[in-house]
Amino acid sequence: MWKTKTPGIPDELFERDENVPITKEEVRVVQISKGRLKPGMIVYDIGCGSGSMSVEAALQVEDSGHVHAVDYDPKAVELTKKNLAKFGISNVSVIDKNAIEAISELPDADAIFVGGTGKDTTEIVKMCLDKLKLEGRIVIGMIQIETIFSVLSFVQEQGLKSVDITQVTISKSRKTSTGTMMLARNPVTILSATKN
Repeated sequence: MWKTKTPGIPDELFERDENVPITKEEVRVVQISKGRLKPGMIVYDIGCGSGSMSVEAALQVEDSGHVHAVDYDPKAVELTKKNLAKFGISNVSVIDKNAIEAISELPDADAIFVGGTGKDTTEIVKMCLDKLKLEGRIVIGMIQIETIFSVLSFVQEQGLKSVDITQVTISKSRKTSTGTMMLARNPVTILSATKN
């Protein structure tokens, strides 16, 4: 279905559900680049939602790597499975559990993507850092100011290296009866870092 190596699969190619979040294509591109993925890596997608990050990561780590997609919402789990099937992806395990329960059972990871805006994001990041291999990358996508503050405060205490904070604000075109207008999407703050 997606025949290129570059990330950024158009959102409209994914199966969607209005009650399940999707990481938008431009944000996925930035997050994938911050993860610095390569073939053979073990990756977590925590809060996988629609599975768009899982699909993109699986393509980057190829068949020699593996992605563990975690979500506690049955609709998200089902949608992720549909999107994996749609794109012919077989190197992803979908885990229907709360992240805090699931993370301890996963193998150590080379790269971890954390999404969602739950109140337990900082606790999830803490658990993920315990499972992240040395020189591994963590990438956290956040939209709520409280989450950004909490996660940034925690990360600064951990002595991680290559800490980068990028805020992505995207506008997409939409045709109207008289021309084309630009519609803004929610800004997303992406924190990425390497474990020392």
